[in-house]
Amino acid sequence: MARQELARFLRERRAGLHPQTLGLPPGTDRRTPGLRREEVAELAHMSVDYYIRLEQARGPRPSPRVLDALAGALRLAPAERSHLFRLAGSAAPPPGTAAVRRVRPHVARLLERLPDTAAIVTDAAYGLVAWNPLAQLLLGGDLGHGTTNLARRRFLGEGRMYESSRAEEAGHIVVARLRRAAERYPEDTQLAALLGELRAGSADFRRIWATHPVHAPGHRTKVLDHPELGRLRLNCDVLLVPEDDQEVVLVTADPGSASARRIAELAGSRALGTGAG
Repeated sequence: MARQELARFLRERRAGLHPQTLGLPPGTDRRTPGLRREEVAELAHMSVDYYIRLEQARGPRPSPRVLDALAGALRLAPAERSHLFRLAGSAAPPPGTAAVRRVRPHVARLLERLPDTAAIVTDAAYGLVAWNPLAQLLLGGDLGHGTTNLARRRFLGEGRMYESSRAEEAGHIVVARLRRAAERYPEDTQLAALLGELRAGSADFRRIWATHPVHAPGHRTKVLDHPELGRLRLNCDVLLVPEDDQEVVLVTADPGSASARRIAELAGSRALGTGAG
């Protein structure tokens, strides 16, 4: 826990807030700009003494619940909220009680600007919330129609799935992310229903779940057996959208490779359109 940095961050953000924007009277006896410590403590539903000790770098490590309350009281943006948790030495859970199942417009537009890259966006429960045309060509023309959850595709056989050299690893990645989602969103009824379906319908899911897999998003490669393009060697890279707990998955072939040429030829022969969930 970086006590001095945390204290300075709290003081600066408190000084940057205008009482009027929070519905508080401006007052005539304010000696410094921003909110009073007492007002922040009241907004965060904590004792004034405890908040003062935090600003003076004397307090104990605040819990995630306290940090979340402070983030709300200080009107922190998502990036500032994550920074607050890092300073306190705590992993920041995403805001809200359920996975975000809508893609932000600027993220959807990003997919449109990647004509040579297959790209999808998935939520914390592996629901498909956006995709681009090349993703449909590589991952199945039914992408985005009917079953839009990739965990259901992987473990329940719903939707078209092409054979991949990393199928077993992909199963562990899916389960690891679903475990994180279950911890972060215990009140998400849609997520609970999905996990119930997967447990009931897939012995493979139950087996992997019992191993408590852990996975960090990053670069990996795989070989995909495509019914039209044959065997493709692909790179998969993940970009995070932390404010919504979503992932942008980018799938490419090495420039100049046979896989890249076959993908480009197929893409050029199809009329392509972008989709979003």
